[in-house]
Amino acid sequence: MPQTILVIEDEPTLARLLSYNLSQDGYETKVVDNGSDGLQIALQQSFDLIILDIMLPGMNGFEILSKLRQKGNKTPVVILTARNAEEEVVQGLKYGADDYITKPFGVAELLARVSAVLRRTMSDEQLQEKNTAGEKVITVGELHIYPEKYEVMLNGESISLRPKEFEVMLYLVQRPGVVVTRDDLMNIVWGFDYIGGQRTVDVHVSSLRKKLEMNQQSVQIESIRGVGYKLVSTNTNTKKN
Repeated sequence: MPQTILVIEDEPTLARLLSYNLSQDGYETKVVDNGSDGLQIALQQSFDLIILDIMLPGMNGFEILSKLRQKGNKTPVVILTARNAEEEVVQGLKYGADDYITKPFGVAELLARVSAVLRRTMSDEQLQEKNTAGEKVITVGELHIYPEKYEVMLNGESISLRPKEFEVMLYLVQRPGVVVTRDDLMNIVWGFDYIGGQRTVDVHVSSLRKKLEMNQQSVQIESIRGVGYKLVSTNTNTKKN
């Protein structure tokens, strides 16, 4: 059974981003766009994790978190906070949040934090079951990505990537042969509020391409002029374990 995550977020684009990428990572998600309904659903249904925005219509995230804990609900909660909002982080943790993610954030950071919180709050039996199932790996040809460990192997050799390079690679490898726009990469990896330009994307892709091309030709990143990039492999088999 997939683990279930309740996303309480009123910004439609961000809510879709969260839901899509969590679903791609194997989670079952439910999205609610206001605080009052979010609290009601969180109390009525069982979830493995709640991702909770602070600024919500109807009832803010602190009120939701406080009421959940007062009623004995121990579901792990990850709050979404604004950049440099230290007071929000402190208050959220005080009310019983298990972790926080600062906007803007990349998909890999989100998934890593979600995985870490779920692991910390699993029972010994659940943790043993997860470990028995084996670690997640995405394979495209001779390229192997280990999302939970931030590791990349190509032709049996480890490739050293910086965090944002890894996040770009992870997004591309999940869509082999599909053209990904620069805007998509910018929004997914750097976040919707990132003020840098698309040149940032190009620099990271260029660095990735050089690392992939060292002593091999089986996996490459192709440029699609005026659009973006796609990952191509001479071996088209893609596997997710």
